[in-house]
Amino acid sequence: MSTNHQDAIHGKQMEFHPQPRGGQPKPWAFPAPERGVLGNDLTVLRCHRPGQQIVAVEVTLQAPLDAEPAGLDGVATIMARAFSEGTDKLGAEAFADELESCGASLDAYADHAAVRVSLEVPASRLRKALGLLADALRAPAFPESEVERLVGNRLDEIPHELANPTRRAAKELAKELYPASARMSQPRQGTEETVARIDAAAVRAFYDAHVRPATATAVVVGDLDSVDIDLNAALEETLGTWTGTATQPLTTAPITADDSARIVIVDRPGAVQTQLLIGRIGPDRHDRVWPAQVLGTHCLGGTLTSRLDRVLREEKGYTYGVRTSSRILRSTAEGTGAALLAIAGSVATDVTGPALADLWNVLRTLAAEGLTDDERDVAVQNLVGVAPLKYQTAAAVADTLADQVEQQLPDDYQANVYAELARTGTVEATAAVVNAFPPDRLVTVLVGDASQIADPVRELEIGEVKVVTGD
Repeated sequence: MSTNHQDAIHGKQMEFHPQPRGGQPKPWAFPAPERGVLGNDLTVLRCHRPGQQIVAVEVTLQAPLDAEPAGLDGVATIMARAFSEGTDKLGAEAFADELESCGASLDAYADHAAVRVSLEVPASRLRKALGLLADALRAPAFPESEVERLVGNRLDEIPHELANPTRRAAKELAKELYPASARMSQPRQGTEETVARIDAAAVRAFYDAHVRPATATAVVVGDLDSVDIDLNAALEETLGTWTGTATQPLTTAPITADDSARIVIVDRPGAVQTQLLIGRIGPDRHDRVWPAQVLGTHCLGGTLTSRLDRVLREEKGYTYGVRTSSRILRSTAEGTGAALLAIAGSVATDVTGPALADLWNVLRTLAAEGLTDDERDVAVQNLVGVAPLKYQTAAAVADTLADQVEQQLPDDYQANVYAELARTGTVEATAAVVNAFPPDRLVTVLVGDASQIADPVRELEIGEVKVVTGD
């Protein structure tokens, strides 16, 4: 029996409704934080995000890698990892149990700009988690046995990193770009030689010298209206109990690099793929060109539809993908800094030469012909249009606000940069990306089989070629 006949029997009449239409998009801007200072001089940025029941806390400590003592590269990383290994009140296991009991996670890492400590916790248990975070910062135990374990773990990681083509390429690029005397030329988490020297006393000395509330900033993001406590009082009673002697802000030298065109092949006999990493340093967020540089770099290699992928992946089939990036390094007290501009990907060994030739041709064509308006429009949509989705979690907002703190940017920086991206035209984006990736000022690292790729690469005449061992 047909549906219409059944409806007629039961006296029903079919109803047809018009297709729903999308509503008008709501205006969006990156959230602005409220800035304050606790009684111990700890700066606090608070950002209310309605509906975010997981609160994110990011604490930035002014303990950059440049501050590590000579010969102890990696001590900042071991210190960061040891923050969760017990306090003056709780041992390592008890501390972990207390975090688990309130559904919280605590992580920390060290980078060139600072040490970052991150906490995520349900809003209903924020007070207890803040107390644990405060104890970790105020009175970490740094027990000798735990530090020895962390050092051992780090030493075990290093051979695996050297075996990873992507990590190995990054290590070689840093060694090539920056002066040998610069901390930035060495692995961020230290070498086997330097990490092996680290003990609990070294970790404690680094902590005592550089970790204090007066030079730290805490970012708190989430649905702060749903927190069933007086947040001001809770912050004072927890993070506000952390004390430390006053100190002058650290001064850091400007970043310098040698980007004269050259190719370094890290030999991996028998490798069936070549990992490529092409880079130089350029302007960072303090420079007015940054929005245009971000937009142009995205057009060049930000997505599967970007120009490099269209040529190397879709047309030639050399790779699964090639990406561009702009990684902020660190800023000076004067508000200047630099970013590592890079192109990265992997190709089959037998097409390494042709792939590099086509990549350089893309860069030269870009300089001669420029970007198209369509490329610019797609990039704006990818960067600006999806921003509300990118920042749906409290952790994403907190991370970006903490980045601004590390880079000494104003609190409204991220909101303004999206407006700048939307206003940036095709001509400006073209000029910025051409200046970012000049074909004759790039350092190229290739991790692959030198016996197969060295001669084809030399024939390209895009820079002097040298081969180093893959150890």
